[in-house]
Amino acid sequence: MRIRFENINMRPVLLAFFLLLSIHLGLVAQPVPAEDENIPHLVTFGNKAATSWGDDDFCQIFFFLIPEDFDEPVYVRIYDPDCGGKVDEININFDTRTEFSIFGGRGCWSDPDAQGTQPEGNYRSGNLLASKTFGDDPKYDDKWYSFGPFNPKDGEYSEKDLGYVLKIITQGIDGDDGNLYQYYLSTEDDRNVRVEGGNAFTYEYTFRMWNDLVNISHIYPYIEKGTVKVKQKNFDWDDDGNINTYSVVRIYNKDENKVSKEDEWAESEFQILEGEVGKSLDFQFVKKRYPLVTNNNVVISTQNQYEENLRFFTNPIGGVPKYKPQINVQKIDD
Repeated sequence: MRIRFENINMRPVLLAFFLLLSIHLGLVAQPVPAEDENIPHLVTFGNKAATSWGDDDFCQIFFFLIPEDFDEPVYVRIYDPDCGGKVDEININFDTRTEFSIFGGRGCWSDPDAQGTQPEGNYRSGNLLASKTFGDDPKYDDKWYSFGPFNPKDGEYSEKDLGYVLKIITQGIDGDDGNLYQYYLSTEDDRNVRVEGGNAFTYEYTFRMWNDLVNISHIYPYIEKGTVKVKQKNFDWDDDGNINTYSVVRIYNKDENKVSKEDEWAESEFQILEGEVGKSLDFQFVKKRYPLVTNNNVVISTQNQYEENLRFFTNPIGGVPKYKPQINVQKIDD
């Protein structure tokens, strides 16, 4: 559904409606990417691809967070895990093999290398619970594949998150095509049923932009206590518009996030404002009007002033940030 704002006076009403709708959808579904992010697919290329296709390291790491009091089996479902057919990005012919691996146990998340943005060191930390490699296989094209069942306690306990964490590593181990896919944390193996209170996060996002000028994608870096400055790094943005920052106290500044050109990195820093700590920011990816850049794959990460990587939660902590203007009331003497 597409709605054009022809009457500027209706914009606040419609924005409020869409906010309530997105909150409702977030309560009944746990896809990755989530509805509020409005991202069509995650993407991982085969390790023989040129980085100019939009993947800097041919690996993506996500974590699923399961509440500590949830005691039912869970499944990690993957939409379109093979690399071939109508969803994925071909480079001459489909020859890519993609490995999906799930880890739990001590260190699967807390190991420093697991919280990095590159597949280096002990990033495959923890206990390997399941793994499968997919090539070009019509059996899995445009369909879901389920790993599990897993006991939530197979994950690593996170005291600060009050839950158990499972890790999934998606890695292109051969070929040069782009595998586009989605995840879902589910209580059933044959359909998507939410895990009450569950969430997912990553430290580096590699995703596909929309091939239109209407949709705006979002990601939500969470600002941990003690953060006073954020550095954002993005790769292969193709100079395709702006990355705007919104929060509960920040409308946006289109100039504070530098954007990269093809096969290049760009980075920039901005200060965290009072009221943003302990909440999520909203990075909005706004494509330029002309020319239309298609099949744009983007990599982005954020760090605090200590160069510690910040987490992007698919369901933003504290909800989607909604700007709350400060209103100063002054008494005027007659």
